[in-house]
Amino acid sequence: MQIRILFFGMLKDLAGRSGESLNLPEHSILSDVLVHYKKTDPRWNDLAASIAMSVNREYAGPQVKLKEGDEVALLPPVSGGAEEQRAIHAFKHSAMVREGIDSQAIVEGIKRSEDGAAVVFEGIVRDNTRGRRTLYLDYEAYEEMALQQMEGLAEQALFQFKIRDVALIHRLGRLEIGETSVLIVVTSAHRAAAFDACRWLIDTLKRTVPIWKKEYFEDGAVWADGEPFPADIARAEGSHSGGSASN
Repeated sequence: MQIRILFFGMLKDLAGRSGESLNLPEHSILSDVLVHYKKTDPRWNDLAASIAMSVNREYAGPQVKLKEGDEVALLPPVSGGAEEQRAIHAFKHSAMVREGIDSQAIVEGIKRSEDGAAVVFEGIVRDNTRGRRTLYLDYEAYEEMALQQMEGLAEQALFQFKIRDVALIHRLGRLEIGETSVLIVVTSAHRAAAFDACRWLIDTLKRTVPIWKKEYFEDGAVWADGEPFPADIARAEGSHSGGSASN
């Protein structure tokens, strides 16, 4: 049977790639995946005790039975030492990062020969808000929920528009002036679908995904006003509530 393997953090560097397909015998269990990689490189033995594993985006134990088409992720510890303090959360089409977004690399990585268009929206930190000089921004999120919703938006865009692929990347933490806060890349055979999907994605993300922005000025700091939630999102008391703010 064939399964999909994903690598993250230091394990991606060790494997030399972010993912691959792996053929295993029928009735294999999750621990068989790690056994496979231990055989390919002895360095996996040193890391094995600290690696977590998941099946189809859920943490799983070594005895879990695998089936055709499963997605298995090999996960290093999420908290690093003095030199690595950034947490990275990623799904198939979306990610939340705490380091700079390499927009050009992401665009180049998503394009394929069948694409006729790659539309990019890049939100950047500007140096002013309503006439006040901005020093820097700080983004925070209900991270698990935000990432899940971003992935849902990507999947909905793929269903709703005639596009081939999409990537949604959002930055968290402190951002300086000129840095990218959110990147959306949409690829398709024709430009119209890519433009429509990209606009829908950023507009919907800004209204529904639980990400908040705090703006720091020379004379203080404020949380940015959020856009209203759509009518289909329930409020705590059944009335209008402030929404999430992104870029």
